[in-house]
Formats: sequence, structure tokens, C-alpha cells
Amino acid sequence: MFQLPPATFINKSLPKKAIYKKFCIKTADRNHFDSDINRLSILAHISPDTVPALPEGKNIKGIYVLMVLLKHKEYDAQNLLLLNRLIPQKMVFALQYENEIQWAIYYVNILTTDWQPIDSATLRLSGLDLDMAWKHIIADIAHLDLSSKLSLEEQIMDRERREKIQHQIESLERQCRIERQPRRKHELHQQILILKKEIEI
Repeated sequence: MFQLPPATFINKSLPKKAIYKKFCIKTADRNHFDSDINRLSILAHISPDTVPALPEGKNIKGIYVLMVLLKHKEYDAQNLLLLNRLIPQKMVFALQYENEIQWAIYYVNILTTDWQPIDSATLRLSGLDLDMAWKHIIADIAHLDLSSKLSLEEQIMDRERREKIQHQIESLERQCRIERQPRRKHELHQQILILKKEIEI
């Protein structure tokens, strides 16, 4: 499954009630979590014991793959952030809805892939150790370039900056289309041009 080595698979159920009890989750957070998530299980553990070709890194000793069965496709990423906060491990989320999978990971923010058929979903393991394997997983999920002069974090922040500017441009373009006063229309157009130059930087 997911082209992971067979030795990595655990398939251990992770009952939601046990999580609520252990971490004393507030009722409101529990209800919000329940509204999105049907079932949780630890699908796999990537470590030197299960993948001998991947020794421990300086920072990472193991990576868990957590299977999250969703009740609907439109979930709240805050629930993944909650899991990430409660479970102090490096984790990759395999989000499943019906016959589709979306990979998700926390690095700066929640990063995700597009939805894909479960039969064709893969989690690629590469690198000389678990530190590098973790970086490759982040880069694959978030479509980042490991050969870039920018760090992964800088690439993510730059992408978010560009997306924010693009949303501003789209908002201004909508205002510009309906604006009737020529002077105000010109001002909006100038703001759009300035923002477009910022995206190019």
C-alpha cells in the first residue's frame, strides 16, 4: 500500500475516545473533531528498524503515517493541527474519503496534495537518512524544490505571500469592473499594477 515497505505497516487503531481522555480535550473541540473525522489508525512507522536503508538523522528518529478516515471531503485543517499538537511525532496524514486519498503534513502550516485515487497514491521515501527523507516528503506533498536557493520554509512563506497578493488583485479587479467613477477606477487599476509587480519579485 502506497508503495511503502511491508515492514513499516502497523495498522493499529487509534480510538478517538482514548485521545480525548488522555489529552483532556474540551467538549467543543471534541464535537468539532467528531464532525470531520470518522476513524484514526497508525498505518505505518518509518524507522531504521523498518527501513534499514534509512538511518536516523540528527533530528528525526522515526516518521509515522496516520490514516484519517473523513466523514466528508471538506474538513477543517484545525483538526489536523490539533492532532499534530497532541502527538509529538513527525507525522504524515493519509486523509481518506471514500476511494480517494489526500496527503497532508505539518511544516510551517498544513500542506496538502490534490485528491487522488487511493490505488495510485504513493508516499516516496528517498534520502540518505530520515532527516532527508522527511524533507523529500515535505517537498513532494507541497510541490517544493529541494534544489532551490530558498529553504523549504522560505519557499512556503513566499508562496503564501504570492497567494495573498493574488487574492488582493482579484478583489481589486472585481471592484474595478463595477466602479463607475473614472478617477476611482484609475486608482484601483494603479493599485493592481503595483501588486502585480510585487508578485514578480
